Amino acid sequence: MVERLQAFGRRPKKWLLILLLVLGGSLAASGQAVAGSDNGSAGQMPAFYDGRLFNINFKEQPATGESSLLNHNGSINTIFMCDQCESMGFMFVSVLDAIQGDGFNPLWREVQVVFLPGHSPRQLTSDTAIADAVSTHEIRLVPTNEVYRCSVVGPKK
Repeated sequence: MVERLQAFGRRPKKWLLILLLVLGGSLAASGQAVAGSDNGSAGQMPAFYDGRLFNINFKEQPATGESSLLNHNGSINTIFMCDQCESMGFMFVSVLDAIQGDGFNPLWREVQVVFLPGHSPRQLTSDTAIADAVSTHEIRLVPTNEVYRCSVVGPKK
């Protein structure tokens, strides 16, 4: 009986060590989940489509595959962004040219909106408004070679 109690006395240390290792692994894994992944909710951002604000899940494709996607996929959608606006302190919310049910493809080519001299940055909320701003020489569009996987996850609440 004494031997069993002594053996049991050693087991709690073993089980405690195993428990600490399991908890440590769980905490490490949860730390990654808290930090987020661009493939998950950490990659969400707002974007306009036809004047309505949506949430999108957004992740750039690997640089090594972007040119291939552009060369071999004729139905890539467009996401309009404005780095110039950001550099001027204006937060431009991206604009989409399609959502599910309207010629939607989950691949998007980034096109930069550039406001021309004499025109202050402003928020455009649809591809039609962008086309109008191009026709009135308020902006010019600069296609990039960046391709994103973009899912529309629902209206912005």
